[in-house]
Amino acid sequence: MSEPAKRTAPPSRRVFAILPAAGRGERFAPGAALPKQYHPLRGRALIEWSIERLLAEPRIETLVVVVAPGDPHWPALAARHAGPRLRTATGGASRQESVANGLASLEGLAAAEDPCLVHDAARPCLGAREIADLLAEIDRGAPGAVLAAPVVDTIKREHADGRIETVDRNGLWRALTPQVFRYGRLREALAAAAAAGVAVTDEAQAMERLGESARLVAGSPFNIKVTRPEDLQTAARILGTREADRMRIGQGFDVHTFGEGDHVVLGGVRIAHTRGVIAHSDGDVVIHALCDALLGALGQGDIGEHFPDSDPRYRGADSRTFLREVAARMRAAGYALINADVTVLAEAPRIARHRGTMAEHLAADLGVPRSAINVKATTTERLGFVGRGEGLAASATVLLSAGSGPRD
Repeated sequence: MSEPAKRTAPPSRRVFAILPAAGRGERFAPGAALPKQYHPLRGRALIEWSIERLLAEPRIETLVVVVAPGDPHWPALAARHAGPRLRTATGGASRQESVANGLASLEGLAAAEDPCLVHDAARPCLGAREIADLLAEIDRGAPGAVLAAPVVDTIKREHADGRIETVDRNGLWRALTPQVFRYGRLREALAAAAAAGVAVTDEAQAMERLGESARLVAGSPFNIKVTRPEDLQTAARILGTREADRMRIGQGFDVHTFGEGDHVVLGGVRIAHTRGVIAHSDGDVVIHALCDALLGALGQGDIGEHFPDSDPRYRGADSRTFLREVAARMRAAGYALINADVTVLAEAPRIARHRGTMAEHLAADLGVPRSAINVKATTTERLGFVGRGEGLAASATVLLSAGSGPRD
């Protein structure tokens, strides 16, 4: 006889997260002017990786970053990641107190039964699957879930008299983060520990004091905690491998025939010319090729599918509106532009003095630094339709990366 199917609770509609970051990480670099969480890691602060990993989970409604009073480093980062899902709270003298303060800041917003994740700011390599697995345990009715890794090394205990004892590792796990518990119960557990003068090292320990045992969820061995300076190098290698696995390349090409007119539009720049182009929109081959390259990298078809020339809304349209919409699609898909290289193919008009302005327009519409855009031009040595002066064309190549982009 088969067992009855286990009832699964419906997914919670509201999930919250706490990221304590009020400590200085004295074990990392004693006496350092810069707290550990702000040390650079692959072009951004260590804490930014943890923030982005949590905000990438769509079920997390609000993330509270808990920082030290008067933290001079946080405001700039907060501005960089500003949005309705990010909040700031003031931390306390210990991690335990900081988490409690972060939870208190959600009073009136989070309900007692809402799941609340607590993650370490110094764990930048958290994977999306790990968050999903934790929340799945809560959805199945667990009172809490702890990301953990089984102990695989032989464990030794040193006694005060110098004796060394081998500890049975069967059933031993290393607790990782995030850990997730119901909001109301977690607040109660931390308050009870504080009232009893008990310092807990993680949220699960506080819950255990109330008699509640979390379920262990196997986490990735790459979800390391940065504790020593050399750990940054390990984290950088892990993140570098992940980013390389999540890069996308796209290429695009567009061409328009010359027709009546006194100008052409390239890269959003109106350039005087003896002829115009025949096109449904403004005929900007640079932007059309770039849009195709971006859509190709995203696997979302081509510009004709999204802005068909049969639609009267796009008659004479400024192609920069197309580029801005494609850029929004790129960000919604979780990607950012690393760089774009565009080539204009034309005998005339000459674009040398317009290249800088074109690049500035493209960078602004894509939300990237000017240095991420390259525009150049070439002729076809009077060969083909371009060489005969019948029209002009453009090609574009782009590189996208999941969750990251160029920084000045």
